[in-house]
Amino acid sequence: MAITDIPLFSMLRTRMHWHQERQRLLAENVANADTPNFQPRDLAPLQLDRAAQPRLASLMLDRTEPGHMASIVDGGSSRFAMSRMGNYEVRPAGNAVNLEDEMIKVAANQMDYQAATTLYTRSLGLIKAAIGKS
Repeated sequence: MAITDIPLFSMLRTRMHWHQERQRLLAENVANADTPNFQPRDLAPLQLDRAAQPRLASLMLDRTEPGHMASIVDGGSSRFAMSRMGNYEVRPAGNAVNLEDEMIKVAANQMDYQAATTLYTRSLGLIKAAIGKS
C-alpha cells in the first residue's frame, strides 16, 4: 500500500493545499487594502469527504422529565443566537479590507497549517518506526 492511499495522509495533504490557497487569497486582500472598490475574498471552510472519516457512535442523553433541557440534536433551541452578520467596514473609496481582521486570519491560517504539517511529519515518523527505518 502506498502512503498516498492512506486516508489520513490524503486528508492532511488536502488540508495543507487548502491553507496554501487561503494564504494566497489573504495576502491578495492585504496587498489590495488601498485599491478602490476592492472586496476581500476568503475560501469556504474545507469539507472533507464524510466517507473517509471514521464513524463515531452517537450518544443521546435520556430526558426523564419534560422540564429537562433538550439537546440541540433533539431539536431544542439554544439561547445564544448565532450571528451571521459579518463586520463590513467600507471606506469612502469602496474598499472593504480591514487589515486587522485579515492579519488575524493570516495568523490563524499559519497556525493551522503548522499543525497539519506537524501531524503529517509525526505520522510519517510513526510509519518509519513501525517498519524499522527510523
